Amino acid sequence: MTKRGFLLGKFMPPHAGHLSLIRAARALVDELTVLVCWLPGDPIPGETRLQWMHALAPDCRVVGHGEIVPQAPEDSAGFWQIWRAIVAAAHPEPIDYVFAGEDYGAELARQVGGLFVPLGGRVLGLAGDPVAGLSASAVRADPAAHWPYLPAPVQAHYRRTVCLHGAESTGKSTLADALAAETGALIVGEYGRSHCEVHRKPLTHDDLLLIGRAQTAMIAAAAEWAGPLLIADTDALMTAAWTEMLLGTRPPELMAAARCDLYLLFEPDLPWVDDGTRFFSDPADRHRFAMIVEQVLVDAGVPFARVSGQGEARLAAARAAIGAMT
Repeated sequence: MTKRGFLLGKFMPPHAGHLSLIRAARALVDELTVLVCWLPGDPIPGETRLQWMHALAPDCRVVGHGEIVPQAPEDSAGFWQIWRAIVAAAHPEPIDYVFAGEDYGAELARQVGGLFVPLGGRVLGLAGDPVAGLSASAVRADPAAHWPYLPAPVQAHYRRTVCLHGAESTGKSTLADALAAETGALIVGEYGRSHCEVHRKPLTHDDLLLIGRAQTAMIAAAAEWAGPLLIADTDALMTAAWTEMLLGTRPPELMAAARCDLYLLFEPDLPWVDDGTRFFSDPADRHRFAMIVEQVLVDAGVPFARVSGQGEARLAAARAAIGAMT
């Protein structure tokens, strides 16, 4: 005889506590229905959460409900009548087990039929447990503090990628190392530098397109292993600036590449240092390149913050800009 189970939640966002409940529930039944509920204006759109839950619970029937309805019995005299209809639409078959992580599950089970199976940490008195007692509101308040308990799609939602953007010899790589040491962030290095060091010949249009594509691919590949913050030493927008400076054109492909969440625009207020791969020692060329670098960001419409100053002041400016990210 087929055993069927039901559970519901907002999953805003889904975390290890939710997934532990779902997987334990799924092991106890032949079929499990998961109802994802949301309201307009929620901090995370309901459609996004529904998509996540389809991916995270592929062996369950995942159903969404986004209509405006009362959220607690005290909100409406017809609360339970409304919710019985919602549950029946999501799970038209008889329900054997109702699973929940909190004690509301007992009344829900009484209303819709089925035995209440209290698998969750709060019912079990494990509110202090980092998984069983985890709350979505705590995750939303500080995703980084709960990072190990977030599934990959949720980590991707909260991860922020910061790109260091600036002309030659503006201290990007040095500052990347300092930021990584402070934050534990993963750094994606500059492919263009290694390309130039290996080939040591004038860059063609095709070379620059390859550099931009390779940089974009490296950032995307590294994101899987990154924590809440990923630092890119450069990206395709910087390659677009290089192409304009060297060849007089700005490839649309590079301007349309995947964007970072914040760009730190490094002012050319540090001494120019020849490291063997740099081009523009002439002050006029350096100034022109700096103007192109900034205009690329403006034309791309990306968020950026200026970083200037020496030593600790430069680091503090970058730190403050990252801290202000939403």
